[in-house]
Amino acid sequence: MPAPFILSPSLLSADFSRLADELADLEGAGLGWVHLDVMDGLFVPNITFGPPIIAALRRRSKLYFDTHLMIERPERYLAAFREAGSDLICVHAEATVHLERVVSEIRRLGAAPGVALNPATPLSHVEYLLPQLDLVLVMTVNPGFGGQSFIPFCLDKIKDLATMRRERDLSFRIQVDGGVSPDNTAALVAAGADVLVSGSAFFGHPPYKERLDVFQAAAATSPT
Repeated sequence: MPAPFILSPSLLSADFSRLADELADLEGAGLGWVHLDVMDGLFVPNITFGPPIIAALRRRSKLYFDTHLMIERPERYLAAFREAGSDLICVHAEATVHLERVVSEIRRLGAAPGVALNPATPLSHVEYLLPQLDLVLVMTVNPGFGGQSFIPFCLDKIKDLATMRRERDLSFRIQVDGGVSPDNTAALVAAGADVLVSGSAFFGHPPYKERLDVFQAAAATSPT
């Protein structure tokens, strides 16, 4: 059997008129994580939500808040997102000049640090930071909007990152975000992914417990 994986549904695809209820439904379905996509209209062309919304949701949920900052110069807001209740804060390597400083600050604030890489960004951008990270997010679409199709060459990137992790005896998680569905779950888990982010392919198929079962069944077909 493959190693267990974590499904982190992207709240970007949830019903924004009932976000607290959506989180409660996720918990009731047996989910442990939720992926919070923060977009600033600069690093990506879309705008979503910020610390006040996360703080309001934190008061209503015990889920692990997996916060993905798609924003320019994320160092300006790290403390605000941590204070709002983010458990993990993932920044883009492309969005800040002093990436190591940002990662160290996330750790100092008490959150788990992660770094995201756009599809065309090579692994070398984060290679030397790997021992300091709890998670590396491999974007498998260009960030900014939900519902995009998986970019095929990213599968090799996930495999290469998993090889780095194994050869260096490191323990960071590999997260995949973009075009994730039950159809490619087995291949992603086989490539080395530990955390799968799914938006429309998850929230568009209630009830959530049954949809989680579909993802888990797909992962179980992954070769060891």
